[in-house]
Amino acid sequence: MMTESIVNRIIAERPNHDGALTVAGLGHRRRMPLSELHDRARAVAGALGRNGIREGDRIGVLAANRLEWVLLDLAALMLKAQTAGFEPGKFTPDAELVERYDLDLLYTDVPVPGGAPATVRPIAEIAGHADEDPPELGNLLWEPGECTTVKFTSGSTGIPKGLEATAASVDSSLRDVQGIFGHRPGDDVLVFLPLSLLQQRYWLYSALRWGHDITITTFQSVFAVMPAVEPTVVMGVPAFFDTAKRHIEGRLADGVDSSKAAAELFGSRIRYLWTGSAPADQAMLRFFNEAGLPIFEGYGLNETCIATKNHPGAHREGSVGKALPGKEILIGDDGVVRVRSDHPVNTAYTYAPPGESERMFKLGGVVRTGDLGHLDDDGFLYIHGRADDLIVLDNGKKVIVRPVETRFRDTGAVAECVLYCPAQTELVAVVSPPPGPVDAEAITAALEAVNAASEPDERIARVITADEPFTIDNGLLTSQFKPIRKRIHERYRARIDDPKEGIHAR
Repeated sequence: MMTESIVNRIIAERPNHDGALTVAGLGHRRRMPLSELHDRARAVAGALGRNGIREGDRIGVLAANRLEWVLLDLAALMLKAQTAGFEPGKFTPDAELVERYDLDLLYTDVPVPGGAPATVRPIAEIAGHADEDPPELGNLLWEPGECTTVKFTSGSTGIPKGLEATAASVDSSLRDVQGIFGHRPGDDVLVFLPLSLLQQRYWLYSALRWGHDITITTFQSVFAVMPAVEPTVVMGVPAFFDTAKRHIEGRLADGVDSSKAAAELFGSRIRYLWTGSAPADQAMLRFFNEAGLPIFEGYGLNETCIATKNHPGAHREGSVGKALPGKEILIGDDGVVRVRSDHPVNTAYTYAPPGESERMFKLGGVVRTGDLGHLDDDGFLYIHGRADDLIVLDNGKKVIVRPVETRFRDTGAVAECVLYCPAQTELVAVVSPPPGPVDAEAITAALEAVNAASEPDERIARVITADEPFTIDNGLLTSQFKPIRKRIHERYRARIDDPKEGIHAR
């Protein structure tokens, strides 16, 4: 018997359950039954069809999270048109973008520059289409190997690599996650990371299929929205939960009970928290678990989607979980993690420099991740760092930088730490200061503590304090809050290479 296609089911069947979508921000909130959302998406699909969009066309969306983003995504699925989600702030809605990515239409919330083609449209006009009577659409269904969307890697330099995601890979991820977390009516999954990230739209598809609620907001609004909507599931990158931890710790210092402090921030209905996309601080994970807010870390790339996940049925501290069904974790002789998928996201990039696809994608649905890791005897995966970030000293000693960087960050004296090795002789850290005035004494004390806990070859000789915190806006963090090592090095190269610069270890 063929496995049900979740993508095809959600576009073909109007929901008959009580699930709802809430779109919320600072000072506004709109709740809509998913059955009504389905009707409005069909109305948008009808309008797109009248504007010439057909099966196989591509619709770009360059906008912050909003209802119209959701409507466009569902309408495109109904028409068998691809979406291409562009992260706000990284792209300009102009003729070059339309041509480069073969867009038939581009919807944006950015003011359209003069000279932009007529195919660049304000996304606000979608609201008017959604109010029209929904037409009956043809029975267009996605084949497993057809690609529903183009997603883009966060990328540290140059033009982001494009990757088309097959319908089968979307179905597989949705089915596997549902199997381990069992989302159900009464659940409300909070989404605040950009909808340009395909994985965030998965939760919309999940809600349509299994009848739970979904709340969509933005990173700027999330802390105001959470206590008002009281979600049961919150997804976020580790940097988000680091910030949440500091909020709760501040309330504890004021004498507020831990359960009350957590409820003030997250609401009182949390079933579990989900994190991934970047290495999580184990002290942060323990903090939430001990506060009665179970948090589960996972692992995956754009090229693999979710590969491993801790969950209530299988959780091991320090790991990123076991492989999901349909995924297999392979460790190469070089220690690099490889992921084999029954239903690969794809087997090549759509947009990338020559050689990039061959470097990443291998035969048999295998992706070489570039991360160093190991599996324990029970199949839990542990990630040690990036193979590219392995430093070889002049004495031949190999240093995996991530554990040392994490050790420094865990002191609380810095927000981020990135290690370099000028002339292969000594380790130099560039640190991002935490919010507030720079505390040189605290950084010095943290340096000494880190070195005392490290092997001789892992000890940091100098610390360069960045002129300003690493942020997305200044180009030193990815959209998922990972430090961009190459850009940080370029910005602080002179100070890194100058042996007189920085705080020196004693």
